[in-house]
Parts: sequence; C-alpha cells; structure tokens
Amino acid sequence: MTFDEVRAEFPVLERVAYLNAGTFGPLARRTSAALVGEAQAEVERGRGGKPFYERIQELRGRVRGLLAAELSVPAENVALTYSTSDACNVVLGGLGLTPEDEIVTTDSEHFGLLGPLHGSGARVRVAAIHERPAEEALDAILAETSPRTALVAVSHVTWTKGHVLPLAELAERVDAPILVDGAQSVGAIPVDARACDFYTISGQKWLCGPDATGGLYVADPDRLRVSRPGYLSQVSYRSDGSYDPRPGATRFDTGWLPTGSVAGLEAALGGRPDWRYERAREMAERCRERLATGFEVVTEPGHATMVSFRVDADSSALVLKLFERGVLVRDLPGLGLLRASCGYWTSDEDLDRLVAALSV
Repeated sequence: MTFDEVRAEFPVLERVAYLNAGTFGPLARRTSAALVGEAQAEVERGRGGKPFYERIQELRGRVRGLLAAELSVPAENVALTYSTSDACNVVLGGLGLTPEDEIVTTDSEHFGLLGPLHGSGARVRVAAIHERPAEEALDAILAETSPRTALVAVSHVTWTKGHVLPLAELAERVDAPILVDGAQSVGAIPVDARACDFYTISGQKWLCGPDATGGLYVADPDRLRVSRPGYLSQVSYRSDGSYDPRPGATRFDTGWLPTGSVAGLEAALGGRPDWRYERAREMAERCRERLATGFEVVTEPGHATMVSFRVDADSSALVLKLFERGVLVRDLPGLGLLRASCGYWTSDEDLDRLVAALSV
C-alpha cells in the first residue's frame, strides 16, 4: 500500500489538514462501507435468530483478536468496551479500593482516567511531571509510591505533550498493579502491554475506528471482580443472580456494542500499512521542527505522534480560526497550548498548511 493509496482512503484529507487523531481519527472509506453494510444487513435479515447471533459473536471474536495483536497479548485477555474511560471504570470498580488505599497518578492525565480514579474512593497521589523534562517522569512517579500504593494509573503517552512514559521500567520498580490509559498510544506507536496489569484501548482515535469502540487488556482476569455484570458476562446463571463467568477477559465486555461499529472497527484495523508507525513518527518530528522556528514547542523530540506548542493568543479561538482555514488541531484548555496529531496519513502539505495558517 503506497502513501497515495492511503491518503485516497480518507476523503476528509481532500479538503482538510487533519491533525486531530488524538481526539478522533479520520474515517476511511472501508470503515464507512462496513458501517453502512452492517446496517443494511440488519435491515434485510433482521436482528434475531441463531445465525445472527453466531455471526455477531464471530465478528466480536475477530475484533478481540485484532485488538490483542495491537498490544502483543492473548485475545482471551482482551475485553470489548465503549472507550478508554469505560475500561478504566471496569478496572476501578473491580479492584474494590477503599479510602485506606492510595493510587498514584500524574498531573498530565485526562479526566477519562482521573474521573474513575476519583470515583474509586481511594486516596489519589499526583506526581508532578507536566513541568519537568520527560526523563524525570519515572522518578517523580516513584517518589509518590509507598507501601499503601494499591494502584499506579498513568498514560502511556501523555495527552498534553505527547511524551512516552517508560512503562517497562515502571513495572520493574513498583509492586502495585499498573493501569495504563492507552488512548494516545494504541495505533500511534508500537505497544507491548505484557508488563502491565491493565491496558485500555481507544478505537476512535489512532485506530481510526467508529465512535464508542475500545478495549481493555486484563493480565489476570480471575483477580479482578466483575463490578458491572451484563448478559455477556456469564455462560450460565441462576434465579438468585449468581452466575458462572465467561472465561478470560470476555467477562468484562461492557455491553452489546453496536454491530455496525464493531464491523467498522474491524475494517479500520485491517486496512493499515505496515509502515504506519515509522511514518507517523517521522511526520511528528517534521512537524515539531517546523513549528519550532516560530513557536515554543513543549513536546520533546523522539517521543510519540503529537506535538504541543504554546501560542500567544486565545487557544480556543485560534483553533476555530484554523478550522476555517482548513486545518484541524486541538487546544488544551487552561494550558495555552495547541496540539497537532500526526498520523501515517499526514503529508508535508498538511504541515505546510498548518504553519501557513498560523502565520496569517
């Protein structure tokens, strides 16, 4: 698959410099076709009967396997969820933490993780890494841990600066379980989640899948309580509600995801080039270099696929002006930063368009 063929799969790129996969990735033609095709199939065949359910379970199984491959983990250890926030809530609810427990996190986390942490009832300790060099993040996190630490919960790639946290080193240095928010990593950089206890997946960001799709890796499903059981959690149940859970992490599936969305996610996962990670990393570095000539770039070189830079203006208003000029980026509220997300579909012309729009 050539770069031009990749670009042609995303119609939005014909008119917009799309630099916002950190929020939503662009939708490909094949993804749209799968969504529409599944909806049409349900119209024509209905949504019932043994063949329908068998087909859907097979589809879910295929997507489970594809998500597992993204993390280099077994498929039986992956649950299907609606989002990374949904997956975080599955973990926090299942751990059964108390006010006597402590969770260590950082000051560079999205509310999609912070909200579930707060809702757990445990005491939350925050490592200050936002104003520090990326190389100091590990020591800052470790400094907040103690014998009372029941969980370390961090992003693999920070949503504010795009810095990659050293998960393997963190796992070697702490005894507590590790929950990783993978919203800005899965699909953007190579991921090996085997050193982590829990790792969440966003389907609609860097994987370019439909809304409200995602997943959760659980290293040891038998050690996590099912706090939100649904029909898909069990293989059999009794009149008092007691039940026999499904094997592996499938017991944590958070519901009957819309079939069209699951089909769309399968299509999105199956159509990406082998060179996607290298290309995205290269474009992020080019973006960083071009912006550094006129702006304070706060993202250090050699990290992930997002580039954040400081602007001397109202960042939210500037985002709207850039959109009017055909450039889609995100502002980071309260930080005075804009964030450009570079994917394997990003072209040099996209970066030129960003720089030119900023200079108007």
